[in-house]
Amino acid sequence: MSELKQTPLYDVYKEYGGKTIDFGGWALPVQFSSIKEEHEAVRSRAGLFDVSHMGEIEVKGEGALDFLQKMMTNDVSKVKDGGAQYTAMCYENGGTVDDLLVYKIKDHDYLLVVNAANIDKDFQWLKEHQGDNVEVNNISEKMAQLALQGPLAEEVLQTLTKTSLGDIGFFKFQIEVEIDGKEALVSRTGYTGEDGFEIYCDAQDAAHIWKVILDAGGDQGVLPCGLGARDTLRFEANLALYGQELSQSITPIEAGIGFAVKVNKEVPFIGQEVLKQQKEEGASRKLVGIEMIDRGIPRHGYKVFSGEEEIGEVTTGTQSPTLKKNVGLALLNKDFTELGTEVMVEIRGKKLKAAVVATPFYKRPKK
Repeated sequence: MSELKQTPLYDVYKEYGGKTIDFGGWALPVQFSSIKEEHEAVRSRAGLFDVSHMGEIEVKGEGALDFLQKMMTNDVSKVKDGGAQYTAMCYENGGTVDDLLVYKIKDHDYLLVVNAANIDKDFQWLKEHQGDNVEVNNISEKMAQLALQGPLAEEVLQTLTKTSLGDIGFFKFQIEVEIDGKEALVSRTGYTGEDGFEIYCDAQDAAHIWKVILDAGGDQGVLPCGLGARDTLRFEANLALYGQELSQSITPIEAGIGFAVKVNKEVPFIGQEVLKQQKEEGASRKLVGIEMIDRGIPRHGYKVFSGEEEIGEVTTGTQSPTLKKNVGLALLNKDFTELGTEVMVEIRGKKLKAAVVATPFYKRPKK
C-alpha cells in the first residue's frame, strides 16, 4: 500500500480495524467491522466516513461566476452565500467530465468538491478554459473531509460544537465551525440517503476530529464506516457514482440527473447543444432500476438483454442490505425502460430474469 496515495487518516485506520484496499490509486478502508453492519448503522444510528480522497478546487476572482456558468451544467447564479449546488461538467459531446458540488463562500469565491479519481483531470479541464479575472487553485492536499451520516448525526456532532447545527439546512453550509477546538467548514448534503454532515478541515486536524466524533457517538452505536457501505448506501438512494452511472461516454441526461442540467440558462455552457437536444427529444438510453426475478446478483458491467437483443448493461448492482433484494441500476435502450418491463441479465454465462422497477430503492422515512 506504500505506493498508493494516503489520506491524513491512513495511520488511524488500523486502530479501528480498517481493512484497506486500492481504490483508484488510494489506500482506503473498504470496511472496519462489516459492510452490512456499517450500512445498518448509518440507516438506524450514524456512521463516520473518511472521504479525504475527494478533491477541493478553489475558483476565485471577479470572473468566477461567469467562468463557472460556462463550465457547469447547472445554473450557478442561483446559489446564494452559504449554499451548495450539485452539478456536472461536460465535454462538447455531452459526455461527463465529472459530477461535483459547488459551494459559494461569498461573491467571487467558490469551492468545488470533485471526485477523487478526477482531481487532476478536472483541474486541468478548468485551467484549459480559465478566463480573465479568474484564479483556479487545487487545494486538495491541504484539506481533509469527513462525513457523519445517519439519523443521530446532528445529535452526536452537536455535543462537540457551539454552532447550532439545526440552522444548517439541506444543501447549505457554515464556515468557521469549531469542532472540539478545531475549525471546519460544515455542510449538509449527504451521499447516503440519510441526514448528515460533511466536515472539511485542515489535513492535520482530521485525526483529532475523527477520534472525538467516534468517542462522542460510541454509546449510541456510531461506527467508523468504509467505502463498501458508502457504495451500498448511495446505490439504494439512487445517487450516481462517477465511472459507473456517469462517464465520458454517459451524459447527465442519460444518467437521470437532468435536474442538474439547465439548458436555457443565460450563459452558454460546454455540451449545452447535445444536452438540450437530449432533454427535448429524449435520450436514446436511460438509467433505470432493475430487480432480479431469478436468483442472481447483477454486477457492474453485466450485459442486459431482451430475448437475444443486447439492450444495455448494469452500472451498479448488489444485494440491497436494507431491502434484502438483488437489485441494480442499468443503462438501457429507452424502448425497454417502462416500469414492469421484463429483461434478462447475463450472469456467469446464463441469462436470468429481471424487471424494471422504480428508483430510488430506498427513501429516508419522514420525521
